[in-house]
Amino acid sequence: MTATQLGLLTGLALGLAAAFGGFGAFVIVLILAALGLLVGRVLDGKLDLSQLTGRDRG
Repeated sequence: MTATQLGLLTGLALGLAAAFGGFGAFVIVLILAALGLLVGRVLDGKLDLSQLTGRDRG
């Protein structure tokens, strides 16, 4: 399991634990899943945020 998959699953689990039922819960789960996916992509090295922060690696 890659860090991207783990991040997505963690975001989904946190979203489900944070809210139950309704449209608001759906939005919370969706946001947390997206954040988990982004964190996983960064940890896998598939997403480089240095351009956003103005810093270069290395």
